[in-house]
Amino acid sequence: MPVAQAMLLALAAGACFGYFLPEWARELAFVSNVFLQLIKSIIAPVLFAVLVRALATGGTFAELGRVGWRAIVYFELSSSLALLIGWFAVLWAQPGVGIQLPASTDSAKALTIDRLIEGIFPTSIMDAMARGDVLQIVVFSILFGLACRAAGERARAMVNFADALAAIAFRYTNYVMYAAPAGVFAAMALTVANSGGAALAGLARFVALAWAAQVVFLVLVLGGALVLAGVPLRRFAHYAREPFLVAFATTSSAAALPRTLEKMAEYGIPERVLGIVAPLSLSFNLSGSCVHLAMCTLFIAQAAGRQMSWTEQAVILLTLKLTSKGVAGIPRANFVILSGLFATFGLPVSGLTMLLGVDALIDMVRTSVNVVGHCVACPVIARWAGYGTTQEKLDATLASPDPL
Repeated sequence: MPVAQAMLLALAAGACFGYFLPEWARELAFVSNVFLQLIKSIIAPVLFAVLVRALATGGTFAELGRVGWRAIVYFELSSSLALLIGWFAVLWAQPGVGIQLPASTDSAKALTIDRLIEGIFPTSIMDAMARGDVLQIVVFSILFGLACRAAGERARAMVNFADALAAIAFRYTNYVMYAAPAGVFAAMALTVANSGGAALAGLARFVALAWAAQVVFLVLVLGGALVLAGVPLRRFAHYAREPFLVAFATTSSAAALPRTLEKMAEYGIPERVLGIVAPLSLSFNLSGSCVHLAMCTLFIAQAAGRQMSWTEQAVILLTLKLTSKGVAGIPRANFVILSGLFATFGLPVSGLTMLLGVDALIDMVRTSVNVVGHCVACPVIARWAGYGTTQEKLDATLASPDPL
């Protein structure tokens, strides 16, 4: 049985167990804790590997030229809007209110601007990794990745190491996910034992809200970008339909990538644009994932009854924005990132196992929005950089008077 289906069954079984046998359910906390400790153990390697790999292999800005810097600006704007839509959707709907999660074992740190600035710079990366300090790991990895890119060929061995580390993290998380059904069962049983029906109602609201937020981003942001760029919507939808359906059916961006490249080439995106935008998009343009990361974070904060200042919310969103880069190739890497962020900001990591149980219900739309975001970026950036599609050039030729 696939792990996703097993987690759904574990979610339902855990809810029943916690509802009918709450005293026994409270004795299962250690099962969830073991699973979470395995997740925490891979936080530092995942962050270091994906950030260094993404930044070191992106090419220099001189090499990227007018297409590359426009792509980066577009990706950062798109991911920022995605995070804000996910965050404010949960802030408005309050799906986590009423759920009683166990208190976090990690103490929250009061954030001030001076403490924040001082605390994000590590004195020792080994110490930061041992403590799971996400902000310090992110800052070090970004600077290290940029240094690798500047060093060029001399840093090839280190870039290969980061790539190998990412591949190992891929396998490691796969192994850990075999324990996910047991962790989901225990976490859901414990949550329902403490919260009753409020936990089930909150999760149902969260799933419905997650779909709605993804659709809002798809229509307003991605659709709006196409309209502003003057891209014909009907023609674009014809070529983007197949990558969307592949992503929806397989819940895999990697599976949809070949069709994305093929269809965007058929659409008429020039090779010099497609060759730059497509690989950058896979690392820097994970819009659906950004919506989901923001929603998960605030949902767990609400479930834990955690009040956050606007400064802390801004720092969390910035951290999510940085850590979301380059995780497309590692299954469940979003949850690894969230577990590290929760530990840093004093949120209960135990809530992640509950979210894992419903992830299969959200993954299909999240992955599809990621893939549509890759497709949308191609014509929008091509238009912005002044490159017309081959079809537009043909139309212009046919419409011009015969020179003979």
